[in-house]
Amino acid sequence: MIQDKIQQAEVVAIVGPTASGKTALSIELAKKYNGEIINGDSMQIYQGLDIGTAKITEEEMEGVPHHLLSFKEPTEPFSVADYQKLVRAKIAEIQAHGKLPIIVGGSGLYVQAVLYDFQFTEEQVDEVVRKAYYEELEKLGPEAMHAKLKKLDPQTAETIHPNNTRRVIRALEMIELSGVSKASEAHNRGEVPLYNHVILGLGQNMSREELYDRINLRVDLMMEKGLLEEVKGLWQQNIRGVQSIQAIGYKELYDYLDGKCSLEEAIDSLKQNSRRYAKRQLTYFRNKMDVHFLNTDEKLF
Repeated sequence: MIQDKIQQAEVVAIVGPTASGKTALSIELAKKYNGEIINGDSMQIYQGLDIGTAKITEEEMEGVPHHLLSFKEPTEPFSVADYQKLVRAKIAEIQAHGKLPIIVGGSGLYVQAVLYDFQFTEEQVDEVVRKAYYEELEKLGPEAMHAKLKKLDPQTAETIHPNNTRRVIRALEMIELSGVSKASEAHNRGEVPLYNHVILGLGQNMSREELYDRINLRVDLMMEKGLLEEVKGLWQQNIRGVQSIQAIGYKELYDYLDGKCSLEEAIDSLKQNSRRYAKRQLTYFRNKMDVHFLNTDEKLF
């Protein structure tokens, strides 16, 4: 019984594609099992990126403590290695209070890096190099940057979608600064679990049509809530060449504000990119993680 595994677990994670219902389930689970929630979304760490990342509101939290939300400026870099270190410390802190840590989010690699013995090479960061790559991205586009990576590190390029520009740029950065490819680094990624954990998954048993309808509706609701104004605030601060604004929902509306497309085209692109991302998320969860996908009629409570 999955309920027995949850009761015995040191850590629980809830994963799933965008718009699959992770937030609602996490609140129910936290209330039932005396839990505290840790953000597992790579973009919800940023201040000011609220509507576009579907960040939980104070009201939606229903008094359940949440951690690692909105603690970075949009201009600050943040890596999966940084996340791994912070979350493992937070898990220990929550457990020390006699509570159950519950990681909630759609960033599969981030969750996986915490729960298993992933070892990252020492991350080198050079803001000048990073900024130059993001400027090159704006001029040439994602396909050209991916082609550049494919030439330098074909093995890594095969594992990264051209639209995942943050990972493409990080891989290029790593080669330039250390001469070590992401593929070489991957050999240091273990598969041994560090915690007695349970990973609950949503969205797998939802029809593709239903999931896509939910995503399209979510985008419409985001626009109604003021997503364009939120993005315009970042755009007016001239925040460019950083990983935060490469998030889905921000890069598309930046194109509109830059005069590269109409608002209708930007919204259509946002919906399409969100649907594609959801498909990649599900593929990652199925292939890379030991996930217990919940059936629509499966009861946890």
